[in-house]
Amino acid sequence: MAYLTTTGSGQPVLILKEGTTRSRGKEAQRNNIMAARVIGEVLKTTLGPRGMDKMLIDSLGDITITNDGATILKEIDVEHPAAKMMVEIAKTQDDMVGDGTTSAVILASELLKKAEELLEQNIHPTILVSGYRKAAQKTIELIGKIAEPLDVNDRKTLLKVALTSTSSKSVGSAREHLAEISIDAVKQIMEERGGKTIADIDNIQIIKKTGKSLLETQLIKGIIVDKEVVNPGMPKTKENAKIALLDSPLEIEKTEISAEIRIKDPLQMKAFLDQETDMLKEMADKLKAVDADVIFCQKGIDDMVQHFLAKEGIIAARRVKESDMEKLARATGARISSDLDDLKKEDLGKAGLVEERKIGDDKMIFVEKCKDPHSVAILLRAGLERMVDEAERAMTDSLSVVSDVIENNKIVPGGGAVEIELSKELRKFATKIDGREQLAVEAFADAIEVIPRTLAENAGLEPIDILAQLRTAHSTTAGNKNTGINIYEGKLQDSIKNGVIEPIMVKEQAIKSAAESAAMILRIDDVITSKAPKGGPGGMPGGMGDE
Repeated sequence: MAYLTTTGSGQPVLILKEGTTRSRGKEAQRNNIMAARVIGEVLKTTLGPRGMDKMLIDSLGDITITNDGATILKEIDVEHPAAKMMVEIAKTQDDMVGDGTTSAVILASELLKKAEELLEQNIHPTILVSGYRKAAQKTIELIGKIAEPLDVNDRKTLLKVALTSTSSKSVGSAREHLAEISIDAVKQIMEERGGKTIADIDNIQIIKKTGKSLLETQLIKGIIVDKEVVNPGMPKTKENAKIALLDSPLEIEKTEISAEIRIKDPLQMKAFLDQETDMLKEMADKLKAVDADVIFCQKGIDDMVQHFLAKEGIIAARRVKESDMEKLARATGARISSDLDDLKKEDLGKAGLVEERKIGDDKMIFVEKCKDPHSVAILLRAGLERMVDEAERAMTDSLSVVSDVIENNKIVPGGGAVEIELSKELRKFATKIDGREQLAVEAFADAIEVIPRTLAENAGLEPIDILAQLRTAHSTTAGNKNTGINIYEGKLQDSIKNGVIEPIMVKEQAIKSAAESAAMILRIDDVITSKAPKGGPGGMPGGMGDE
């Protein structure tokens, strides 16, 4: 129904198109908060090492089994606009730090739940938002004080950080193996840039193949190219290879204009064809002249060029992806050449071994034993396709947190320890704030406790008892700020000593994302939804037919 209003004389005035719905004030806020909270409820049971998995079946019948927050929200088709904002939090968290997606969404959901209680007491949303912002700012400041420095060469602690991030993934006994590989991979690709350490995990290639077991996942000091050698006459392996990278085709390009050549003599025809062969042979000769014995080409390679290269014992692969070409350049030290005439010996890269191997049904070229590769590959194996997918998610989380602590070498205790400490300090901070904003800061302090509470619930423990014990442990004068929950034994522990460690970046980003999205949802007091006209694009505009 169209939204109507009336003039002073009672004349109806049509404001919005027919079919438009509008909800306002408390009703709009309640609907938005409810939709966002539902998303939080969906993810709640997946938090922590004892979290449960979700089975997601898409419209094509493909199944995904995971407890990774970002993956779950990516797979489910969310309709409500407020709920879509919660999906965006998970995406932002995943893009920025690669871990902590579930925590960020659960925290945002809890902030909205606490806000709803205050809205019922007639506290204005603007005051709430202002209080939440102050609390978030203070929280980030407090995390900096709680955090402890980490030596990036302390492999033992790096391993604990990696293991904490994969503790909720169902990769079983292979967790430690995957964590070790992730540390080696990130350490290999990290570099100094402008006085800062950068570890860009996009330089780590992850190749998934079913077969064998998770424990046979391996780190390749080089790159795996998902292509096969172009010609069966070429060798399948080459040691101490000199590698040329080309992004121009090794074939004679067709002219853009159609031309007609009139040939009167058969010898002219032969000369014409011979000329083409000579041009193609010249391409192979140029590659031989610079001593290249492995060629990776981003474009096509003519059959005749393949034949000449095979005669010279050169390995070649064609139509290699641009991203793989860039990784090959970083791994082997080669320079990508756009013109064969410009290729020089110094443009070639080096690798200890280039070999075509058959994995499952696919043939792939392994470029390994590179001297100091700035790009590496991880070959993930598992007996089940679903398992390989989950192993990839675990590996991505592990790589992300290791790169986070290498770039910003500060860590915080996990197992709910940091949240309880923040909650305690925020309550002290609240007493220094005047007016109703104090209630919003206290609500923020209560909301942060959702993380340890959920961890305890998911482990089958009594959350009220655990929270009471945690608060006592943190509030006593001799209290240890690192005291968290030991999920497996159902008692308290020193999280840092027991290896439950998280990067500071993950916690900071989760709090920033959750506070911002909660503030955005709370500020909405009017939702106007337009409906598309029933006649479709070609029909009359909505409402016109009736009038």
